[in-house]
Amino acid sequence: MSTTDNVPGMSSTSPAASSPFLPKLVTVLREGYGPGDLRADAAAGLTVAIVALPLSMAIAIASGVGPERGLVTAIVGGFLVSLLGGSRFQIGGPAGAFIVLVSACVAEIGLPGLILATALSGVVLTLAGWLRLGSYIRFMPYPVIVGFTAGIAVIILVSQIPELFGLSLAGGEPHSLAGRLTAFWQARSSVSPAAVGVALATIGVIAMVKRLRPGWPGMLVAVALASLAVAGLGLDVATLSSRFGALPRFLPAPALPETDWAAVRAAMPFAVGFTLLGAVESLLSAVVADGMTGRAHRSNAELVAQGLANIGASLFGGFCVTGTIARTATNVRAGARGPVSGMLHAVFLLAIMAVAAPLAGYIPLAALAGVLVVVAWNMLEREAAWQLLRTSRGDALVLSATLLLTVFRDLTEAIVVGFALGGLVFIRRMSETAQVESDDDGEAPYDGGGADDGVMVYRIRGALFFGAAAAIGSVLDRIAERPRALILDLGDVAVLDSTGARAIALLAQKLQRRDGQLYLSGASPALLPALRGAGAVAPLVRLCADRAEARAEARRRA
Repeated sequence: MSTTDNVPGMSSTSPAASSPFLPKLVTVLREGYGPGDLRADAAAGLTVAIVALPLSMAIAIASGVGPERGLVTAIVGGFLVSLLGGSRFQIGGPAGAFIVLVSACVAEIGLPGLILATALSGVVLTLAGWLRLGSYIRFMPYPVIVGFTAGIAVIILVSQIPELFGLSLAGGEPHSLAGRLTAFWQARSSVSPAAVGVALATIGVIAMVKRLRPGWPGMLVAVALASLAVAGLGLDVATLSSRFGALPRFLPAPALPETDWAAVRAAMPFAVGFTLLGAVESLLSAVVADGMTGRAHRSNAELVAQGLANIGASLFGGFCVTGTIARTATNVRAGARGPVSGMLHAVFLLAIMAVAAPLAGYIPLAALAGVLVVVAWNMLEREAAWQLLRTSRGDALVLSATLLLTVFRDLTEAIVVGFALGGLVFIRRMSETAQVESDDDGEAPYDGGGADDGVMVYRIRGALFFGAAAAIGSVLDRIAERPRALILDLGDVAVLDSTGARAIALLAQKLQRRDGQLYLSGASPALLPALRGAGAVAPLVRLCADRAEARAEARRRA
C-alpha cells in the first residue's frame, strides 16, 4: 500500500497525507501515472459506462424524471466525484436508494424544486466535509445499513410493478405502500402479457449472462435484446421514445436553479434527506472499495467531492449524485488504477449519448423495470440479515425497526431511529462488560467480603461510563461501608467518562465521611482529565502508580 494513502493509525509527513481534502487523483499522479495505467483505466471506465447506461436511465424513470436526467447526473456528477473525490475507485451517479426520496420530492415540489434541493444538498455536503464530519458519518451500525438497504429494495420492487405488468393506472400513483398495492390490484385487468414477457425475459437474460459469462455486461445485453425483440416483433410495449420522446444528444446549457425564500423552505427538508442518505451511501461505497483493494479513502475529501458533484449536476438539470456500490465494485473488478477510470466512464457515457441517443428510444420500459428488479434483489443482503436476526436480539430489533420505518414511514426517520437504537444496544452491551472484582482471586465479582487490615483492594474491568455507572456505583457504595482504606485498580479501565468519574468522586466523599480514604492505582493518562473534571483529585483521592504502592501508603496512614 502506498504511504500516501491515509491509513488509520498511521501517520505520514507527505503532502498527500497531511491534507484530508486532497483529491486521490493528485495522489495517483504524484505516485507516477503512465500509459499502462491509462489503458487500464480506459478499459475499466468503458466497462462501467456500459453498466451505468441502462441503470442511470432506469433509476431516473423510477424517480419520476426523464431518462436524460439520469444520464446527465451520471456524466456531470460522476466526472466531478472522480476528479475531486477522496477514493481512488469511487463511481458517482444516480443511485437506487434515492428513488423514493426523489420521487416524493418531484411529486410535492416539482422538478425545479428537485433541482434546487439537489443544489442545497450539495452545499450542505460540502460544508459537512469541510467541518470534517465524514469521520463520524461513516460509523453507521451495520444492522441499520442492512435494514435500510432491504427497505429500499422492497420499495423499488413495489415501484416497478406498473412497468413490469404494463398496468394502466386510473389516477396518480399513491405514495403509501398500502395505497400503491391497492391501486395496482384495482388495475389488474390492464395487465399486458407482452410487458410481462419482456420483463421476465430481461431478468432471465441478466441471470443467464451472469452465470455463463460473468465478465459480460448482462444488463446492457438484456436491454439490447429486449429492444430488438420489441422492435422486430412489433410488440405493444411502452418504450423510452413513446413515453418521453427523443433523448437529447448533448448536455443542456448550465443554468442556476430557480431560487426564492419560499422555494428554499420547501426544498430544504428534501435537501436534508438527500444529504444524510448521500453521505452514508457514498462513504459506505468507499469503504467497500477499500475492502476490495486494501486502500484507504479520505472521508472528508469524499464528502466535499459529493457536495460539489451535486451542485454541478443541478446546474445541468440533474439530480442527486452519490457513490454507487455496484458500479464502484465493477470498476475495481475491471482493473481500474485510479480516479481516471471514473472520469473516463463519464466521458464514454457522453459519447454514447451523442452517438446512440436515437437508438435508446427503442428501449422498452418493461426491460428497464426488469433491470431495477435485479438491482433491488441484489440489494437484499439476505445472508447478512438472517445472521443478524438469529444471533442477536438487539441487532434484530435495530434491523427490523429500520426496515419497517423505511418501507412504511420515512427514509430519514428510519436512519435516525435505527442509529439511535443501535447506540442504545451498544450502550447496553458495553455496560454489561463493566465489572468490579475482588483482588483476592482476581475473578470473583464483589460479594460483600472485607479485609482483616481494613484495606480492601478491588479491580474495575471494562468501560466505566454513564451506561455502567449506576450498576458499578451501587456495588462501590456497598464496598465503601466497610474499609478504612479502599484501593481501586483502574488498570483495566480503557474508557472513563464524566459520569463514571463522578461515581468515583462520590465514593471518595462517602469514604471521607467515614474517615476512610480512596486510592486509585494504575490509572492511565487518558483517564486523568475525567477524574480531574469530577473533582476526584488529592486530597479527596490518592493516585498511585500500582496496587503495591497504594497498599503500602494505605498501611502507613492506617
